[in-house]
Amino acid sequence: GLSPERRAALGASLPLVQRDYRFERVWFWGCIQGVRGAYYIAEGLGPDRAAPRSRLYSLNCLDWSLLTPATKEMLALAEQVKGRFQGDPSFEYSLSEINAEAAARLMESGKEPVMKEEARLIATIEQIDRAVGIVPRGAFVKTPLGSVHENRYFEGLSLVEAKKLSSYFHFTEPVNLKNKTLLEKADLDPSIDFLDSLEHDIPRGSWSIQLEKGGTVVVLRSLLWLGLTFYHVPMTKQFGYVYFGTGEKNLDLPFML
Repeated sequence: GLSPERRAALGASLPLVQRDYRFERVWFWGCIQGVRGAYYIAEGLGPDRAAPRSRLYSLNCLDWSLLTPATKEMLALAEQVKGRFQGDPSFEYSLSEINAEAAARLMESGKEPVMKEEARLIATIEQIDRAVGIVPRGAFVKTPLGSVHENRYFEGLSLVEAKKLSSYFHFTEPVNLKNKTLLEKADLDPSIDFLDSLEHDIPRGSWSIQLEKGGTVVVLRSLLWLGLTFYHVPMTKQFGYVYFGTGEKNLDLPFML
């Protein structure tokens, strides 16, 4: 986790970030460990919870810099970069060593064939949020106008429901839901079941569910992005996730299951 000094710094700096950027809410997303330093990440939320989030990073938990939104090109290049983060946002990866075709395309358009670590950081946070950013079923509600808000009537999952993978949703644009037949959608509540559930995640077995503190806290850990931990206290509104890892995907997972 975090040292007492880092926690105190976050407690002082995040309310200022919320005020300066006029976010409705700011939450601490996690930390990506580099070789020479660590990136501390925070996310700012507006009224519509499904809208793209503003992301900020800090090297000391006090001074925050806003990150630009991730582009498709960034995501594609970041997937090909292997190895640990350095911990320096201005560090440059040579694309000619990673992807010769992408490097050639950039040179043709007059750009340098390099990728800054800051761009890799943006893409990695986006990948983690899309793949393993999760919420309990019913915590958010979709209005008829399409915006998504916190469900005021959500009182937490029951202990029986909290042990099931189907009770948790990916908090990102649904993919599997669009492929379901009308018969499969018949039992779904469109205001609550508008996201993809974890039960059909590939590879199967990429989530570990555990009960802690005598069964009073349900903890889900991702085996695909090692370091992502989600918690929920059944029968309460308390839930959240945090990432503490190296920012590397566990590509060996299919062989480990």
